[in-house]
Amino acid sequence: MKLVKYNQLEPNYPATFSSLLDRFFNDSIGQNIKQFTPAVDISEDEKQFEIHVSVPGMKKGDFNLELNDGRLTISGERKLEEKKEGKNFHTLETHYGSFSRSFYLPENVKEDGIAAAYEDGLLKVSLPKEEKKVNKSKIEVK
Repeated sequence: MKLVKYNQLEPNYPATFSSLLDRFFNDSIGQNIKQFTPAVDISEDEKQFEIHVSVPGMKKGDFNLELNDGRLTISGERKLEEKKEGKNFHTLETHYGSFSRSFYLPENVKEDGIAAAYEDGLLKVSLPKEEKKVNKSKIEVK
């Protein structure tokens, strides 16, 4: 028995225009360069910004976070395990390869307080805000 996508007309013919473009650029650039762009959610509250990067199946040591001139770059690589053990994959939709995402940070981010944690397939980066300094003074009228 062979599993085939429902809308697939021929094995070598992309079913959608998007698939056609993906295939065109992947074949044109070369199969040696495997990259993907993970989904990112960014939130903010009164104390901090949070960046959540969806990268399931990775380990904590697979990530590289760099801060350079107010730009935070999150990169890493998810490697495809070559354990076949009699399995033949008919569809492989999970993303593998390297990725890199960069974010310009607002001026009110406290750079020395940035923290990252990886749990349940999400890389969570906390960017604490600096406390607002209120300069208040009374000016005497003469």
